[in-house]
Amino acid sequence: MGLVTRAALILFVLDQAVKIFVVQWLGLAHRLAIDVVPPFFNLRMAWNRGMNFGLFANDAGIVRWGLVVIALAVSAWVLWWVRRLPQRPAVLISAGVLVGGALGNAVDRVVYGAVADFINMSCCGLTNPFAFNLADIGIFAGAFGLVLFSGRDKVS
Repeated sequence: MGLVTRAALILFVLDQAVKIFVVQWLGLAHRLAIDVVPPFFNLRMAWNRGMNFGLFANDAGIVRWGLVVIALAVSAWVLWWVRRLPQRPAVLISAGVLVGGALGNAVDRVVYGAVADFINMSCCGLTNPFAFNLADIGIFAGAFGLVLFSGRDKVS
């Protein structure tokens, strides 16, 4: 199993396990809010039917399934892109983390009809109204890593 696959699998399994624990086992889907270390770290249930920050959110099935298709297409393209030439390990791990996050959110859309977001962090007198999840962190970190580490000193 290559680095891309391992990174994707680890992020995907961790994301889904945390979502099951927080949303179902802790009952956040019904409780809606759990203060953990206020205001720095709290759990706030948010069902995201759109993209980042709820953009293009609505209950139309076409949006839901369209976002699933986009996540699968982006994942396939990233996998193709990093596998076409030898890459540094940091690029492969970044690609895997991005793909694992994209697939984690795609599974949410299939299972729940929306992405389960619940991590809410605020600091320094600023209240953050948004919530996110581990898959979102993976997508952001993976994309950032691809930008940061690709295109330099490729492995031959």
